[in-house]
Amino acid sequence: MEEEASRRWLEGGSLPWYVAGSQLLGVASVVITGVWMGHYRGGYAWDGSRQEFNVHPLCMVLGMIFLYGDAIMVFRAFRNEAKRSVKILHGVLHLLALLISIIGMVAVFQYHDARNIPHMYSLHSWCGMLTFVLFIAQWLMGFSFFLFPGATAWLRRAYLPLHVFFGLALFGLAVATCLLGIMEKLLLSISETYSEFAPEGVLANTLGIVLLAFGVLVGYVVTRDEFKRPPHPEEEALSVHFKTLTDGGSVSP
Repeated sequence: MEEEASRRWLEGGSLPWYVAGSQLLGVASVVITGVWMGHYRGGYAWDGSRQEFNVHPLCMVLGMIFLYGDAIMVFRAFRNEAKRSVKILHGVLHLLALLISIIGMVAVFQYHDARNIPHMYSLHSWCGMLTFVLFIAQWLMGFSFFLFPGATAWLRRAYLPLHVFFGLALFGLAVATCLLGIMEKLLLSISETYSEFAPEGVLANTLGIVLLAFGVLVGYVVTRDEFKRPPHPEEEALSVHFKTLTDGGSVSP
């Protein structure tokens, strides 16, 4: 029993290294996207030009990948902090991801309107819209159940497994959608030179590998039992206090 506890402690002690690795990959994905759109695609603007389109991939990688991934990991990365504070950080990161993603969505729709390009015709756009809509629903449900004071404890407990599952599933869908977007952009922009290992193509392929690695690392951290939040005495006391009240008993001061 002591050996098992020691093993779990040692494995849990490796968590900071995994979190640090994920942050390096997440920052790298944003930087590579910025270089790709800034250097190879002409930079950024908000005037309906191709430069406005470039805002879209940068915002989606920053919002739906990096910030979303960090929001998923906060209960592991800050496993010893007060739970309420971590819940607020979890919600704020999701909110930032949503706001930045909205900017990215507006940019691509305005670009299509200015260029008379049809909307929502590609698999990337279908998966992207599905992910975006479900992400909003997931955020609203999470806020209603876990941050809004009206939800009861049993309802939170019942919904929590679904919230965790769909949160991770949507993150995986977001990564897959980004990979589809990279492939679509390369085929539309450099289809003639892509097979010749054009520098832009190599950079974009590298971005895809970094995004995939970030997604795998986030999934690993979130699903490892050794990295789960340990029980905190004050939280257990509150849980017992609430259960006693709801069962009709009394609580000694």
